[in-house]
Amino acid sequence: MHPPSADEQTALIVPIPEAEPVVAALRAELDASAAKGVPAHVTVLYPFLPPPSVTPDVLNTLRDLFAAHEPFGIDFTEVRWFGDLVTWLAPEPDMTFRRLTAEVWHRFPEAPPYGGEHDGNHPHLTIGHDHPVAALERAAQEVTTQLPVAANVQAVHLVAGSDAPNSWRTLEVFTLGNPH
Repeated sequence: MHPPSADEQTALIVPIPEAEPVVAALRAELDASAAKGVPAHVTVLYPFLPPPSVTPDVLNTLRDLFAAHEPFGIDFTEVRWFGDLVTWLAPEPDMTFRRLTAEVWHRFPEAPPYGGEHDGNHPHLTIGHDHPVAALERAAQEVTTQLPVAANVQAVHLVAGSDAPNSWRTLEVFTLGNPH
């Protein structure tokens, strides 16, 4: 993998491949991040550090932080909304996601969740956003008929990319739990 460039951002995400059959086509239509190459995911922290700040020490800190958490299972059983602008799937239980976000933010206070616009206390898998309510409602109804989706969370991915199509890629994978 090539290192991120200065016009890119980084993020820590948990890809949810189990959700792709349910949400991929809708995300392609309704979630701008899908066109950028970001898979269906739950965000741990976005934006993370600027690419030049992601040093070997940062990677080691993240590796240790995530290794202290065991893999866990989640279920997506319900579609929820942020106002009428964003429709999303709620992971249950969500406490481990909240804890991961809080721990990374505590360790890297210069990287607040969503740049400080939101508290990061609502883990979610975005289905669609910033489209007409009718399109988002249709997507929510379609996804609801295919729930629940069960997933196993084994790792957190450090990803980087820009607004360019298909620019987001995985730079590092941090396994949950101690492999020894």
